[in-house]
Amino acid sequence: MRFRDQLRSLPPAVWILLGGTFINRVGQFVMPFLVIYLTRIGYSTAKAGLALGAYGLGHVVASSLGGHLADRIGRRNTIVLSMFGSAASMMALSQARTYGLIVVLTTITAAFGELYRPASHALLADLMPPDQRIFSFAIYRFAINLGVAAGPAMAGFLAEHSFFYLFAGDALTSVIYGVIAVFALPQGLKTYEKGERTGEALRVAIRDRRFMLFLLATLLAALVDMQMGSTFALHVTNTLGFQPRIYGLLISLNALLVITCELVIINATQRLSPRPVIALGYLLWGLGFSLTGIAHTVPLLAWTVVIWTFGEMVSSPLIAAYVAEIAPERYRGRYMGLFVTAWSVALCIGPPIGTFVFERNPAALWAACGVLGLLSAALLYTPAGPEK
Repeated sequence: MRFRDQLRSLPPAVWILLGGTFINRVGQFVMPFLVIYLTRIGYSTAKAGLALGAYGLGHVVASSLGGHLADRIGRRNTIVLSMFGSAASMMALSQARTYGLIVVLTTITAAFGELYRPASHALLADLMPPDQRIFSFAIYRFAINLGVAAGPAMAGFLAEHSFFYLFAGDALTSVIYGVIAVFALPQGLKTYEKGERTGEALRVAIRDRRFMLFLLATLLAALVDMQMGSTFALHVTNTLGFQPRIYGLLISLNALLVITCELVIINATQRLSPRPVIALGYLLWGLGFSLTGIAHTVPLLAWTVVIWTFGEMVSSPLIAAYVAEIAPERYRGRYMGLFVTAWSVALCIGPPIGTFVFERNPAALWAACGVLGLLSAALLYTPAGPEK
């Protein structure tokens, strides 16, 4: 099916989901500027960093809870709860001044703000037939990346006038998506059964060797990806001595490639068996970051970005579609939750572990990225039973 025909085949509910997701991602103003905000109101850099770490904790809570709620109360209801809860907690955070309250509200805000992810993935899988899921998840990622590309510039403009505008703007876009979800999104599947034993879905997932190997491979690849915003930044600015704008340009190169090339790539790979393609992507992720250690000029750094970005573009649109393919329908939301949890755990431990190793032996860190890429690819080639 041609690209244009695939776009036309997307049902209206998918376009509504894409539009709401884009609005929400454009409006995620606060977290990228939270450290700056906290230092401006008088807290140390260390305390600001710790508060930001609370966001990772909230992300982990939301990943598992969001999948459970998606199956129990429905996809739409989970998205609505996420959006309105996020708006309320964001406005409360804007008024917090004591450090303990800021940390608690940051955790709560992150939990509400990320609760929608497993539900959105599950709803998209509900709405699309299996042969079109990969393309629909690629379009979903495209909407997210467009929002991420537009949001920080707008947030910077608002912050110049008042940091309160960041909180209010973030909350407003969450409310808009929440209203869209209430009136325009379908409910999706609600598969939780009254007689279901506590933890049954988790036990099913743990016994699913194919899924467990996939989760472990994804966690290893995600640990590599988390170096982008931590040790890669330190390598470019501190080790090599380039200005922060060079790091910014390199990250912009990543975003530009994803926006312009990912749909083209996925149009060519979506008919292939997903597991080997994901393995190739994870391998390229590790290879690209491992080469960072020997890249000492801006052009060489740019080539490393190109390599790991191609790994991202090859694998990322297939990942959620693959989870939807192998998950039992009644546990689809919770499988999605476990998948998102793997990324959330990497968000919590990847930067601290990476910076710890980097401070002591940068070469060891970049070599470890290559090893993790190889291991993640190998895990996806480990025999795990027949594909569905």
